[in-house]
Amino acid sequence: MTKILLIEDEESVRENILDLLEAENFETLAAANGKIGIELAVSETPDLILCDLMMPNMDGYEVLEKLNLQGVTATIPFIFLTARTAKSDLRKCMNLGADDYLTKPFTSSELLSAIMTRLEKQVTTLKYISKINKNTARLLPEFQILKNSLLKNLANKDLREFQIHYQPIIDTSSGLIVGAESLIRWQSSELGMISPAELIPLAESTGLIIPIGEWLINNVCKQTKIWQDAGYKDFYSTINISITQLIQPDFSSKLLESLAKNNLHPSSLELEITEGIIDKDLNIAINRMEELSSHGLRIAIDDYGTGNSSLIYLKLMPINTLKIDHYFIHNIDKDKQKSTITKGIIEMAHNLNLRVVAEGVESKIELDIVRAHKCDLVQGYLLSHPLQVAKFEELLLTDRQLIA
Repeated sequence: MTKILLIEDEESVRENILDLLEAENFETLAAANGKIGIELAVSETPDLILCDLMMPNMDGYEVLEKLNLQGVTATIPFIFLTARTAKSDLRKCMNLGADDYLTKPFTSSELLSAIMTRLEKQVTTLKYISKINKNTARLLPEFQILKNSLLKNLANKDLREFQIHYQPIIDTSSGLIVGAESLIRWQSSELGMISPAELIPLAESTGLIIPIGEWLINNVCKQTKIWQDAGYKDFYSTINISITQLIQPDFSSKLLESLAKNNLHPSSLELEITEGIIDKDLNIAINRMEELSSHGLRIAIDDYGTGNSSLIYLKLMPINTLKIDHYFIHNIDKDKQKSTITKGIIEMAHNLNLRVVAEGVESKIELDIVRAHKCDLVQGYLLSHPLQVAKFEELLLTDRQLIA
């Protein structure tokens, strides 16, 4: 289980963040000042450190400087949390070697996104180190334990420890659930709940994303058909697909086979692909998407607006949906530029006959603004967290309007 150390002197802030981290199944450590934080970092060697910048006696700058001087803590990912917004502060943080800098107040999704991004980079770094030094494995016990446990599960073809949670996608006009994003979880009998921040990078780096992805697709197809047969005939599910999966020669054939086996129409499935991952194998990715699209599957670009070539992708790819990154939705009521950009994305997408989903909607005012901008669909914690199948069914079968 990933261990996160939080160094924060304000008790209320500390407790709120710890509650969030524990809800996401992270192991947590807490320190009310820099001195205790350094002692915990040395003795416990957490996987990541969150640290308030402005604290009495020892500020965050000094904490990071002292950690950098010790071999056991020098490489631990470090994220500053601060209410200070001056560029000079940001430069100083980065110069000291911080990995990220979150400005208070931030949302839970922003914090989790920063944590997951840093942990994913850390796993990639570990993979690179392992290639250089074959003996490095003994220096990376947690990574190896996770890897060995995952390999054992897959070798035994025992995937009962994996779960799929579904987050509702809601139509802004009717207020009803029309689909769901499927999200995989691993409840390890040996290690407890493994967060997606650990599972997905590990699966990617080892190639195990292929069998896990096949299991996910088969089960999502089966569950989607169950819900359609229960009377929700237009219900659809989305699945996040990695570039590793997409470029597999037999990816399309296996996906179509799963659809046929469950008597599910291809349009009942939407594949979510992030802009950034496509850069690696652009031509292969586009060819594969065109092949899937020709069979009736829908393609969505996830986290839209954060990639380097957003407009080029719209021209080259056979896509049906844009999912606006939560960065543009967060505090949209307080940021005129975000509101203008979001409205422009929605209008452009509609002119191209694309649907638009606003991701990460966390407040009523954010919802009201994206609806006013005529966004088609929304999802986010305001409406529902990702739910286990039974809980999702309870919500779905009530036919309750989640948007009044």
